[in-house]
Amino acid sequence: MFILGKLFSVTVVKGGFLRAKAIDQWTRELPIKAKRGDIVDKNGVLLAGSKGTYSIYVRPRCVTDIEGVISVLGKLFNLNQDKLREKLTKKVTSEIKIIGELEKSKVNELLDYELSGVYYSIDNTRVYPLGSALCQTLGYLSSDGTGQSGLEKYYDEYLKGVNGEIIYESDLTGTDLSQNATYLPATNGFNIQLTIDSEIQLICENQLARAVAEYSPKSAQVLVLEPSTGKILAMAQQPSYDLNEIPRDDMEYLLKVGRNSLILDSYEPGSTFKVITASANIEEYNRGNKKAFSPEYIFNSSRYRIVGGRKIKCWTTHANGKHANENLAMALNNSCNPIFVDIALSLGKSTMYSYIQNFNFGKPTGVDFQGEAIGMLVPEQAVTDGDLARIGFGQTIAVTPIQLASAVCAAVNGGNYYQP
Repeated sequence: MFILGKLFSVTVVKGGFLRAKAIDQWTRELPIKAKRGDIVDKNGVLLAGSKGTYSIYVRPRCVTDIEGVISVLGKLFNLNQDKLREKLTKKVTSEIKIIGELEKSKVNELLDYELSGVYYSIDNTRVYPLGSALCQTLGYLSSDGTGQSGLEKYYDEYLKGVNGEIIYESDLTGTDLSQNATYLPATNGFNIQLTIDSEIQLICENQLARAVAEYSPKSAQVLVLEPSTGKILAMAQQPSYDLNEIPRDDMEYLLKVGRNSLILDSYEPGSTFKVITASANIEEYNRGNKKAFSPEYIFNSSRYRIVGGRKIKCWTTHANGKHANENLAMALNNSCNPIFVDIALSLGKSTMYSYIQNFNFGKPTGVDFQGEAIGMLVPEQAVTDGDLARIGFGQTIAVTPIQLASAVCAAVNGGNYYQP
């Protein structure tokens, strides 16, 4: 009974595991890299693609002339022969990668020598035709070809495909038992088409470069959305880096310039938020709210308002009649802070917060990008009159550029909010 029980355990219970282990022990594999899917713009222009390259492997136990292999590899690929000798004679692994990202011509040179124990595999090296353009959005790959940031990371599951392999029969020492091999082809990754328009993107990149050259800012960003759909047409940032020459030797710099601040960072929007306050006022006026101001109403031309015992001033002195006799359109044009204080306080906390929330501030937009920030919104129950007054012109609130752009799109497209 014991023997029968053991036989059942080996053949049935553990059968699958033991068969897999046996196959692993009696075979050696060389990888076939799947072609990573392309990323293209809305018109099919290539933004991220792959070119076929090759890697060289050595299986030391199959080498019949180790010094000959060291000499040829060192000469062809400009490798240090002493380090190569150490690598090939002291490693216990069955396959050792010597070099990657080779052109086919270099592989052909190597094949002319007919070296035993030396093999090549087909890889795919990522290329970015637009260089630094869109670099923070596209992101980059890790050294093993896995998406590490940006859309390369977000859509990695679809882009990466499934690697194949070439399987050789070998003994337990890794020596080939025959020249026959089993070929398991790779399954290429899916292509992805973005809403980005590369022509608009390059215009933004060029204008950013001009602005940086003229004004020397620490950073600068441009975000272009289509108001009627929420489609992102361009995302440009400075400083940037060339995706084809990723500065991996300075990770602190790479993490800094590779960060998509348009989605990941929050800031006080300041006067740009006045569009939201004005929209809330207009909508409430049209609904018959008596606390809202008509478009023709002429606001108090004083330079400041006193709220909670503190002065809130306009950015200009109002001297020589500046900002006098302003209606809502003029207040927007002149960016007059006190008038937006009047609007926020008149509408009240409950109404203002209903619009802030409907415009999707204080929560993620849902854009297809990892790590989206949600900004900062003081809880409604904790807001003072002073807070509310400053929120009216974009202080005491923090937003992300993608939140603000999406909200402004809704303000100008008839009130339809679209997930970007």
